[in-house]
Amino acid sequence: MGGGHGSSRATYMGGTAIYHASETIVEKGSRIAADALEAAEADIDFADGHFAVVGTNRSVSLLEVAARAREAGAPLDTYHAWTREHMTFPNGAHVVEVEIDPETGAVSLVRHTAVDDYGVLVNPMIASGQAHGAIAQGAGQALLEHAAYDAGSGQLLAGSFMDYALPRADDLPSFHVEFNATRCTTNPLGVKGCGEAGAVAMLPAIHNAIVDALAPLGVTQFDGPATPYRVWQAIRSPHA
Repeated sequence: MGGGHGSSRATYMGGTAIYHASETIVEKGSRIAADALEAAEADIDFADGHFAVVGTNRSVSLLEVAARAREAGAPLDTYHAWTREHMTFPNGAHVVEVEIDPETGAVSLVRHTAVDDYGVLVNPMIASGQAHGAIAQGAGQALLEHAAYDAGSGQLLAGSFMDYALPRADDLPSFHVEFNATRCTTNPLGVKGCGEAGAVAMLPAIHNAIVDALAPLGVTQFDGPATPYRVWQAIRSPHA
C-alpha cells in the first residue's frame, strides 16, 4: 500500500512486502522441516532454497516443505500488507556536452556522463535500462518537446507526434552511466528509486550547458525547449 501514483518505488514497496512475506514463509517452513528432519527448530537454517540441519548434510527443499505443508492443511501461502513509512532518496550527478550551430541554432547533444546512487542494485542491467530511458526522456523535454496551446481557445495545437517531437536515436549520444551505490537504510533491501533520475537531471544539465555555450554572446538564461528557432532567437537577441 503506497501513497498514490508517482515516484519510483516498485522494488522498494513490492520488494519489501515480498521480503517480509518471505521471512514468514521461512518461519513456517522451518517448523515443518524440523519435523521432517527430526531436529530441533532452532537447528534449522534456510539458504539457497533448502532447509538444513546446521552442521550436517541433512536437508529438505523448499518445494518439498511446501508440499508437506499443503498435505497437512497448513500451506506456506502468506499475505503481508506493508505500508510505506519512509521515502528513498537517490542522488547523482549528470554532465553533458552540447554543440550549437550559430547559423541555425541547432543543438547537438554530443556527450553525456552520469554517476548515480540507486542503493543496492537488484538487477544492474534493468537499472541501466531505466537510467537510459529516463535520460532520453529528459533530453527530449530539454531539446524537443513542447505542448503548444491556442491562446484563445486553449485547444492543444501539438495534437500528434507530427507536431510534438519526441527524441529518436540520432538525437542522443552513447550514454556513459556509472553506479556508486550506498545502501538505503529505510528498507531491508537497501534499494532506492531510479526510474525518474535521468529525466530530473537532464533538463537542467542540458540547459546549463546551452547557457554556458551562449554566455559569450550575453545570454544569461534560457527557457526551453531548446528548439533551433528558440536558440537562434537567443543568439540574435541575447537580452530579449
